[in-house]
Amino acid sequence: MGDPRGFLNTPRKITERRPVSVRLQDWREVYQETDPRDVRSQAGRCMDCGIPFCHQGCPLGNFIPDWNSLVYSDDWREASERLHATNNFPEFTGRLCPAPCETACVVGLIGEPVAIKFVESSIADRAWQEGWVSPQPAPYLTGKTVAVVGSGPAGLACAQQLARAGHTVAVYERADKPGGLLRYGIPEFKMEKSVLDRRLAQMQAEGVKFRTGVDVGVDVSAAELRQRYDAVVLAQGATQWRDLPIPGRESAGIYQAMEFLPASNRFTQGDLDKPPISAKDCDVVILGGGDTGADCLGTVHRQGARSVAQLEILPTPPKERPISQPWPTYPMVYRTSSAHEEGGERIFSVSTREFLKDESGRVRGLTLVEVEIKDGRLQELPGTERELKADMVLLALGFTGPEGSPLIEQLGVSLDERGNVVRDEAYQTNVDGVFVCGDAGRGQSLIVWAIAEGRSAAAHVDNFFRGTTELPIPISAQSRSLVV
Repeated sequence: MGDPRGFLNTPRKITERRPVSVRLQDWREVYQETDPRDVRSQAGRCMDCGIPFCHQGCPLGNFIPDWNSLVYSDDWREASERLHATNNFPEFTGRLCPAPCETACVVGLIGEPVAIKFVESSIADRAWQEGWVSPQPAPYLTGKTVAVVGSGPAGLACAQQLARAGHTVAVYERADKPGGLLRYGIPEFKMEKSVLDRRLAQMQAEGVKFRTGVDVGVDVSAAELRQRYDAVVLAQGATQWRDLPIPGRESAGIYQAMEFLPASNRFTQGDLDKPPISAKDCDVVILGGGDTGADCLGTVHRQGARSVAQLEILPTPPKERPISQPWPTYPMVYRTSSAHEEGGERIFSVSTREFLKDESGRVRGLTLVEVEIKDGRLQELPGTERELKADMVLLALGFTGPEGSPLIEQLGVSLDERGNVVRDEAYQTNVDGVFVCGDAGRGQSLIVWAIAEGRSAAAHVDNFFRGTTELPIPISAQSRSLVV
């Protein structure tokens, strides 16, 4: 505990964002630089609560009270050590995680919770600035080899842990650069790719090999992979997008979010001279009110859209935690992202009936109808139909599971009814020596869950080789059987 009265006397403060008028002129991160004095005072709000429920709120089981206390004591280096003890990539989660730890904070019972995410990102950035983050190569190699398929946060976390345990690891990625959705899904204004690249450089120095531009199952068969490696970890994510098969869907100008965002990211990273899909001077409608929709919103703002509307089929969430979602659960409340601050209209409780197109076959609008929840089901309200102008539509409706892959068929792994790869308590599939972690096994989820799953799978792979392991297991996975 830092300041015994901090949670009573110090108001909550989070990372400040650059002015909207300034940040819309570039693709840099929206965040301002933080004052260490502000971070220290916020860390001092962490109370001696006896049972730190923030541990349970965080799938990684981060030692949040520990590093809050260390920051308050101005021991930033040790705070970084405690932070990295449970999280391979705190600079990612500090920017991208929705912070379920904060909704489980005990201070939140009587007021505003501790600004955990603010402190976490500040520690992580300070560690890089001071040069405290360095490669941690294994002291010896075990002779065991592992192929990790997919270079998103789950695959990266798994690969780093296995390399540090002394195994030889190769990460396969079908894109031309590693990072998965961290590189091609997350816009630059949420996380600059230099943040990703410096961590990848650390991993390479630790011995991790990246095989990019390789579509496993096509360019390399499952048989070749099994022959070459002692174990295979599937971490290819759950990127099969949900479509909206209604009249007019074939109209030009309608794109999936994951067609639009990667193309934009390639442009902002300098891979392309111009974005293949541009919202400049367009009336844009985004279907889907989640994080992916907000990423599209911030992107079309910067591309120069004329107008933007973001539609959500569910009702407007309450501003306060509903009784049905009590502490310490993660509540569905009204949240405003940086993209929402920048403009655009948010429309709730509407369903899209039809895409309207002009004579050339391009989308010109949508037919909407208002809906309400009655007897637990969404029902249309008669007489509420209306048209909404649009010459560009982005579908951000979530994901249904992993994409169909020749690799899955070639390996012969089992899938559940949602298309996720089935695994046992040890993250192993029905095929001996083939493991799965992250969204490919649990379905679309948060970055913090992906990292936790990657760390957990690595420990089980290590145990598969040795019969025991010294790799740490996140709290969220400690119920799974493992000999330690």
